[in-house]
Amino acid sequence: MSTANYISKTLLNPAKGGAVKPHLTGSRIRVLILDNYDSFTFNLYQYVGEILSENGGKFTLDVVRNDEITLEEIEKRKYDRIVISPGPGDPRDPKYFGVCADVLTKIGKTTPVLGVCLGMQGMAYYFRGSVARAQKPMHGKTSIIEHDGKGVFRGLPQKLEVMRYHSLIAEKETLPECLSITATSLDTGEIMGLRHKVYPIEGIQFHPESFATEGGKQLLANFLEK
Repeated sequence: MSTANYISKTLLNPAKGGAVKPHLTGSRIRVLILDNYDSFTFNLYQYVGEILSENGGKFTLDVVRNDEITLEEIEKRKYDRIVISPGPGDPRDPKYFGVCADVLTKIGKTTPVLGVCLGMQGMAYYFRGSVARAQKPMHGKTSIIEHDGKGVFRGLPQKLEVMRYHSLIAEKETLPECLSITATSLDTGEIMGLRHKVYPIEGIQFHPESFATEGGKQLLANFLEK
C-alpha cells in the first residue's frame, strides 16, 4: 500500500499544536517533502504550506519518510517540486538517506529538487563529491553567508545571517565539475549552497525554516515558484 499521503510521526507532534492534515489537496502544484527522520521537517512543512496558501490556487503537499515510499511511487505522482529535508545521519549511509539518492540522480534530472542540510550533503556525495567533517560542529549557531543572487537566492540581500545545525560538510576540494558553489560562510569559508549546472537541483547547508535565518521563507518561495 502506498504511503505517499502519510505524514510521518515526526510531524504529529502535540508540542507543535497536535496532528496536522496529511496533505493539502488540489491540482495547481504538487510538492513532496522527503523526511529524513528530522524534527525540523515539521517547520519546513509549515513554511511550505504557508507559502503555497499565500500564493492562492490549489496545491498538494505531501510529507513522506525516506524509507516509506519508492522511486516508482514518486514518479507516478508526478510532483512539480521535491524538498529533501535535514536529518541526523550521514548521507553516505543508505539507511539515513533512503530514496533520496535516487531522487537526486534520477528524478532530479527533470524535476526541481532542493536539498536542505543533509539533503545538500547528499547532493554533493551522490554526484561523486565527498562529505567530510566540518571545521567545528555548528549546531544551533549562526553564520553570515555570501551568495550569488541566483536560483533560490534570487532577490535576497547578498549577505545573510543563517542558522546552521550540522557537523558534516560538502568538501570543496573534491566538488564534482557538475556542481557549482552558490554560497559560502564568511566565518569558515565552507560551502553553504550548491547548484547543479545541468539539472534543476539546488542545495543549501543551512536551515531556511529557522526563525534565525534571514530570508528563509523567501528562499523557499523562490524554489516553489512555477
